[in-house]
Amino acid sequence: MTLRLRTLTLAGLFSLAPLALATNYSAPEQIVAPSPFKGVHGLAIDKQGRLLAGSVVGNSIYQVDIDSGEVSTLIGPDDGQADDIAIGPNGEMAWTGFYSGRLLYRENDDAPIQVLATDLPGINSLDFNDETGALYASQVFLGDAVWEIDRTGQQPPRQIAKDIGGFNGFEVGSDGWLYGPLWFKGQIVRINPADGDIKVISSDFTIPAAANFDSKGNLYAIDTFHGQLKQVDQNNGQTRLVAQLDSSLDNLALDAQDRIYVSNMANNRITQVNPQTGDTRQIVGGDLAVPAGLALSEDGKTLYVADVFALRAVDTDSGKVTDLRRAHGSDAEYPINVSLGRERLLVTSFSTGTLQLISRSDNSTLAMVHHLNAPSAAVELEDGSVLVSEMGSGKLLRLSGPELAQRSDAASGLQGPVQMIRGRDGMVYLTQMNGELTRFDPESGALNTLANGLQLPEGLAELPDGRLLVAEPSAQRLLIIDPQSGATEVAADNLPIGLKPGPGMPPTGLPTGLAIDAQGQIFFPSDIDNGLYRLAPN
Repeated sequence: MTLRLRTLTLAGLFSLAPLALATNYSAPEQIVAPSPFKGVHGLAIDKQGRLLAGSVVGNSIYQVDIDSGEVSTLIGPDDGQADDIAIGPNGEMAWTGFYSGRLLYRENDDAPIQVLATDLPGINSLDFNDETGALYASQVFLGDAVWEIDRTGQQPPRQIAKDIGGFNGFEVGSDGWLYGPLWFKGQIVRINPADGDIKVISSDFTIPAAANFDSKGNLYAIDTFHGQLKQVDQNNGQTRLVAQLDSSLDNLALDAQDRIYVSNMANNRITQVNPQTGDTRQIVGGDLAVPAGLALSEDGKTLYVADVFALRAVDTDSGKVTDLRRAHGSDAEYPINVSLGRERLLVTSFSTGTLQLISRSDNSTLAMVHHLNAPSAAVELEDGSVLVSEMGSGKLLRLSGPELAQRSDAASGLQGPVQMIRGRDGMVYLTQMNGELTRFDPESGALNTLANGLQLPEGLAELPDGRLLVAEPSAQRLLIIDPQSGATEVAADNLPIGLKPGPGMPPTGLPTGLAIDAQGQIFFPSDIDNGLYRLAPN
């Protein structure tokens, strides 16, 4: 994931008018069950036989019971942010903070955590040489390089190679070379750490994500696009399909019995694979990974969920989840928000600066707009143009014309716009990081503050009576605000929302979306447990 935001100057928080502390809604009803992690990435089996899993958004390293699937936190925020985990020859552990740009290390569970390297944005994969103890790491997405890391942390990293095509989940072979995938080239390669020489082993992949050896020297690799685990012949590059899994695979690890464990970021899933038979067993997983923005169909039957590693549709009656797009298995680019147009879905990703338009009738991609400055939301206007809020620039952009190629500034000077909706009155409403709820008139361009002093407001939706519902995840509550009078009351509190953002994330972290049906039922995702919930009016 990539995230480039300019520094946002946040205004001080002002005092709200006295709140009417009334709880107007029922206790949360679970629609989609919670799941562990928040996107699961790097895997490792340590010397104690423990299965360890890393999460970047979850900002933690977890221990997973292989038999029961029970998950517990081994290292929590913020030091626990881990895109990959490696175990050294003496049981020491190192891991990569993708957004923080740090490589961290500790000798054992009781030893202090050390920082061995900093200022390496997109630090991604790493591994030890089991013979020499040498430690290597790679940058992908926010950088493209391979490094040798000083185990003492006293010397700067030594660059081995750069601009090679995204050397993702790799492992040190018995010959001392580094074996792994070039994400952007579809290749499995080996790299000589002495001089950076690269030899291609196989090109039989679309998006290879990781490669590992078993105890006999057999090489296995995963193709995230096709969801395949393959064995790679190191002599001729031919591959054998071991298991067909789902797309969005991220990493793999092998235990002492040569059983293979594969992570899937879109389902918070870890699967155990028998490499001889191809038999699989899910150890842990869920239907949603990191639910954020929401949009509800006009009939209230389908809830669209921007799930970061997937775009999904949820049946509001049964809770059934249907994939519309999966990260790295389609053209989805880490969806963070979604809204409804008359005939299309508008999907934004602040991490890749993208707006994607998807046909509601046949699920085809109608347009992809790139090079936006951390877009947080988009709404379709009456004339068919699209208004995009840019968290990075503090602007509202109007996109129009074929492929939405024409851009014009509709408003500027916003303090971190987070969520945005178009009301039934034709006005646009948005929340900002400085604690404001704002109304924007698309015709005149006028901006008016409706409320201030909110606590990092995020999700926004319109109630049947025209009042606005605002999520304050940092306060674990939902507020109802009258846009005419400014009167404010608490709709529900003590909700499972309010995950603290990790390094590299905006102050609001992952936005907590809101949706409301014609009966006034509220839908919201939990950034705490990844579940999806409904609140019914009392």
